[in-house]
Amino acid sequence: MSIYLDNAATTPLDPAVLTAMTPYLLANFGNPSSQHQFGREAKAALERSRKIIANLIGADADEIIFTSGGTEADNLAIVSAITCGKIDHVITTPFEHPAVLQTLKSLSKQYHTRISHVKHNAAGDLNLAHLEYLLRTNTRNLVTIMHANNEIGNLNDIAAIGKLCEKYDAVFHTDAVQTMGHLAFDLSKLNIDYLAASAHKFHGPKGVGFLYCREGSKLTRLIHGGGQEKQVRAGTENLPGIIGMTKALELAYAERHTHQQHIQYLKSKLISDIVSLIPDVQFNGRSAKANDSIYTVLSASFPDTGVDLISYLDAAGIAVSGGSACCTGSTSAVLQALGADPDRPTIRFSFSRFNTVKEIDQVIEKLAVVFQVIAA
Repeated sequence: MSIYLDNAATTPLDPAVLTAMTPYLLANFGNPSSQHQFGREAKAALERSRKIIANLIGADADEIIFTSGGTEADNLAIVSAITCGKIDHVITTPFEHPAVLQTLKSLSKQYHTRISHVKHNAAGDLNLAHLEYLLRTNTRNLVTIMHANNEIGNLNDIAAIGKLCEKYDAVFHTDAVQTMGHLAFDLSKLNIDYLAASAHKFHGPKGVGFLYCREGSKLTRLIHGGGQEKQVRAGTENLPGIIGMTKALELAYAERHTHQQHIQYLKSKLISDIVSLIPDVQFNGRSAKANDSIYTVLSASFPDTGVDLISYLDAAGIAVSGGSACCTGSTSAVLQALGADPDRPTIRFSFSRFNTVKEIDQVIEKLAVVFQVIAA
């Protein structure tokens, strides 16, 4: 038995994605910057991918910058906003990914930027009235707030946040790594300056992502060298990865509603089965609320039995996590910010379209052994 329920960390590659990538690993291996036929064909494929991705999310092709993943995209956006926009005040949350928080920490020392955190309640809901207060009482603001949290699944209202940023002439960056390929986007209707995405979160390959940079928003170089990606991201583009990412995003959106219904059913079933099995279970943030969380993530806090639940499930062939893969071995800053009981073990279950009802039943059977209850 092998069950994978850690899709918020990474997803399995869709076989159709590998099929799309293979010609660009073998026959069509040209460098997009080369002037001969191999290079021209590679360049055409690169720009075709840029256009396809842009069309899928309501952007222009010139607004898409290919990166090595979400972390680089977040870094590029934040560094660009602060250095080019002369930002002196950043508004964020304690729930952001380390790619955001660690970048802000580094830049705050270098550029003497002040950092404020939006107030939130015990469920992790952001106080948008406080966000507006911070915007109103400061100038030259950068707001960096993720779309969906990678540990507790909370969805933030990026449309409302964008409108506040527009009202107060603030720059808005959002990390959409957990939602790209799962929720629909029309960036032509949202006031977002920068948006980060990563292919391996929606069944694409690792090592590739993109940054949406709205027309008129400024970019600076993180990597110096050649003139690739509009002179702002040096280095030969990862064409097979970009082809794979494009195919993965096309597949994700082609059957998005079907995938969402299937995954939401699995998540709802797991919630119901866990509650029946372990009445004392607690769900972190809004992860158990269908309308307030991304449907791929469920964070559950269990009564302490003295058993390392994650290791126990791993030994049984079931892959889950305690939170972000980027923070393995450390206490979750997200759960700390929520005031979660540190003595209660937490499991993050995260789902994909490849999971099945049978797998959920098997997870419950294994949990029943730990909690000495026979699953119904």
